[in-house]
Amino acid sequence: MSKSATLYRMVMPGHTCPYGLKALHLLRRRGYAVEDRWLKTRAETDGFKAEHAVKTTPQTFIDGERVGGYDDLRRFLGLKVADPDAVSYVPVVAVFAAALALALAADWAAYQALQPVRIAEWFVSFAMVLLAMLKLQDIERFSTMFLNYDLLAKRWVPYGYVYPFAEFTAGALMAARALPWLSIPLALVIGTIGAGSVFKAVYVDKRELKCACVGGSSRVPLGFVSLSENLAMVAMALWMLWRPM
Repeated sequence: MSKSATLYRMVMPGHTCPYGLKALHLLRRRGYAVEDRWLKTRAETDGFKAEHAVKTTPQTFIDGERVGGYDDLRRFLGLKVADPDAVSYVPVVAVFAAALALALAADWAAYQALQPVRIAEWFVSFAMVLLAMLKLQDIERFSTMFLNYDLLAKRWVPYGYVYPFAEFTAGALMAARALPWLSIPLALVIGTIGAGSVFKAVYVDKRELKCACVGGSSRVPLGFVSLSENLAMVAMALWMLWRPM
């Protein structure tokens, strides 16, 4: 027996609702014959909302019964709906995977070989740059979250703005093996303060906080990831001090 659905979605000259497109794609993928009804003006959209006592579009109807918006449709079809407040390590995994891929590519491009030590150096330095980039996307939100736990930022607020620039600079210079007199102290200072701050907040004070390591909108819990980030910076700085140039 064929399945059918009716979908009401906004398709206006200056705006096509992305969730309407997602709902249409999802219904078709699940084998529904879709009666695709466009709401072409703001007046049509407002009238539809008032008629059906709903606040948003798109709206899906199956067998004459209203299912609801895009998230409601996903639930109806037995699919997962993302929780905006749920813990997620996806950003961290993406950063580390990208840093590793870049490290492998750079080593192969430079030496036509895969050298574990050089790859590790590039991996840490590239990860530092990528993590700093995420922080710099919204430095205000980052600095606000950072103030929740960083020991130096609590005493000197501008440090919350300085930190991502320092991390970016140290990572880029370490990747190039340039200006070690600048990159090594930067990484040592921010890494040591960061590791101490995370350890105190999480393992001494037992606080449950979000980590600012991937920016101010992070849903990564403060703890092992942030501690590892800071300890890796310290280890990289000590390694550069010890190894021959």
